[in-house]
Amino acid sequence: MDPQDLENISTMLESEVQLREKIKERVVELDKKARTVTGLLNKVHSTPFNSLPKLTEPVTQTLLSCQPITAALAEIIPPNEFWRWKDMWSNSIRTLVFAAGFVEYLTFRKLITIDQVSERLELPPEDYLQGIISLVNELSRLAVNSVTMGNFDEPIKISLFVKDIFAGFSMLNLKNDILRRRFDSLKYDLKKVEEVVYDVSLRKLSSAPLDIEADVR
Repeated sequence: MDPQDLENISTMLESEVQLREKIKERVVELDKKARTVTGLLNKVHSTPFNSLPKLTEPVTQTLLSCQPITAALAEIIPPNEFWRWKDMWSNSIRTLVFAAGFVEYLTFRKLITIDQVSERLELPPEDYLQGIISLVNELSRLAVNSVTMGNFDEPIKISLFVKDIFAGFSMLNLKNDILRRRFDSLKYDLKKVEEVVYDVSLRKLSSAPLDIEADVR
């Protein structure tokens, strides 16, 4: 091999190693934030609904503190190389999307939009959808735990919300294999929520309307 070529290759490899380390430093910071919000939101399942603002506020602040980290990542990544490196931070970003979506639901009973998330985090559509699927997974768990805490209206509100998300996903042409498999899991979450709603309705424990057109707030 040509000595000059070898030197150029060696320089390129060294630059790549340095770039990877810089990205890794930022990703470690994101991972810490993701673990923090996950730990905080796990308390939702044992927190009375009227006490949730005290829980969601620190989550919101932690999410906002991710902006400088994602901005730093954007500066580090060379032009046109986003897709080459994105797998290093995708899991953290998806967790943060889930957290932002959970807070949005708990606060406003609304689905957070991709534009809202993009104001705080840089992300491709696949990561947004993965985060929303995780949100549905968690809401099916909340439906069960809400009944345990005596909040019998919550499963019905969750049911309406999850059905709307499921209908939206059904309209997408998902070509990503991982996304398709995870979408299939939504069917089981929806069934789980519907079973809770059926039990609550059968026992006449809830005053919330079952009509799909009802205001879920």
